[in-house]
Amino acid sequence: MASAQQMTVIRGFSCADEDVADTLRPEGVTAEMFSYFPGNYVWNLSVCIALESGAQIGEIEEMCAPLREAAAQGDNPGTGDFLKSWVIMADKLVGLADEDSAAGHGFAAADKLNRAALYYQIAERMQAQGSTERAAVYQKALDSFARSVELGGANMERVEIPYLHGTIPAWFRSADRGEGPRPTMVYVNGLDSTKEMLHWSCLGDQLARRGINTLNIDQPGTGEALRLHGLFATPACEWGSVVYDAVSARPDVDNSRIGVAGISLGGYYAPRLLVAEPRFSLCAIWGANHNWGEVQRRRLENEGERPVPHYWEHVRWVWGAADMDEFLDLCSQITLDGLLDKVTVPFLVTHGQNDRQIPLEYAHQTYDQLVNSPKRELKIFDDRTMGVEHVSVDNMTYGVHFIADWIAEVFDEVPGPV
Repeated sequence: MASAQQMTVIRGFSCADEDVADTLRPEGVTAEMFSYFPGNYVWNLSVCIALESGAQIGEIEEMCAPLREAAAQGDNPGTGDFLKSWVIMADKLVGLADEDSAAGHGFAAADKLNRAALYYQIAERMQAQGSTERAAVYQKALDSFARSVELGGANMERVEIPYLHGTIPAWFRSADRGEGPRPTMVYVNGLDSTKEMLHWSCLGDQLARRGINTLNIDQPGTGEALRLHGLFATPACEWGSVVYDAVSARPDVDNSRIGVAGISLGGYYAPRLLVAEPRFSLCAIWGANHNWGEVQRRRLENEGERPVPHYWEHVRWVWGAADMDEFLDLCSQITLDGLLDKVTVPFLVTHGQNDRQIPLEYAHQTYDQLVNSPKRELKIFDDRTMGVEHVSVDNMTYGVHFIADWIAEVFDEVPGPV
C-alpha cells in the first residue's frame, strides 16, 4: 500500500491528518472526496454535498474560509459558526435574487434562489436537534426553493400525500419527452437528506431526459415529514403503499412501470418498500444499507464515519427514540436480512469502493440475498469511474448516469437521444 504521505496528496490538495486520510481505504484505492477541512470528514461531507449539488466554488471559499479554526476542533463544536457563515451567503443570494426578480430577470433569480436553498439546507443539517435557529433556516430553504421552481419555470410540481397525522411532501419532476403516461420512479431520502437534496443529486433530471418521471419524497423520518409533521422513520416502511397509490392515480404515470430508488439510508428504505408493496416494478439503490442497525453498533465502537454532527441526538430524533436504549433496541429491526428473497423484480445495487460510512461488504450482502430477482446487478464505483465515497459524493456524475441508464433500459425506454 502507498505511504500515508503519498495517499494524502490527491487532486491538488493535501490532508494534514495522514491517519484519517488512510482510514478504511481499501488496498489500491487512491481517490477520495475533496477535503477543505483536513481531518474533519463530517464537515468535508457537507462541503462535497454542496459542490455536487450546484454550489459555486467562490461562494464555498467565502463561506468556509472563516471556519478553518472551528473545523479543527472536531465535528460538533463550531456548528453554530458554520450555520452563521453559510446563512450570510444564502441571505445575500436571496437579496440579489430579489433584485433580479424586480428587474424581470426570472432565470437569474431562480438560479440564485436555488443555491440559497442549498446553502440553507446544508447549514441546517449541521445543527443539533433543538438548535434555536434551525427551524427558521429550514423554512428559508423551503421558501427559496419553491420560488426558484416558480421563477425558473422548472418542470416540477409540489405534491403532498396525506399520511397519519401529517403529509409526505414531495416534488414531482415530469419527464421531458414521451407521449402519454410515463414510467415513474419514487426517489427516497437517506438519513439526513431531503427531497430538495434528491433533486440536486440530478437523478431526476437524467431520468427526465430518458422519458421517466421522478417523485422526490420526504418520507417519514426526513425533511418536512419529520421537521413539520412529526412523522418518524419506521423499520417496516408501512407508508410505501400510500405513496404508491398516490403516484399510480396520476394520469401522467404508467402504473405498470413504477419503480423505487433510494440513496444512502434509502438503500435500506427502498428494498423494504418492495417487501411492503409488491406493485413496485424495479428498485435501484445508491449505497447499500443492508444492516444499518449493525452499523450503529460499529459506530459506538468508533468504527466508520458519521454523516452529521451531534450524530446520536440526530438518529434518535429521526427514529423517534426517547433514549439510546430505545434506539439500540429499534436498531435490531433495521436490517434486510431474511427479507430480500421476497423481491421478484429487477434490482440494481451500487456502492462506492471507499465508502467510509457503510462498509462495502453490505453491498455484497444485499446482492447475494436477491436470489429471486429476475435481473440483479451489482456495480461498485472505483478509481476508474470515480464516485468511490459514500453515495459517490466525491463525484456523482458517473453514478447518476449509470443508474439512470439502468432504469431506462429496464423500463424499455431509449437511454439516449432519439
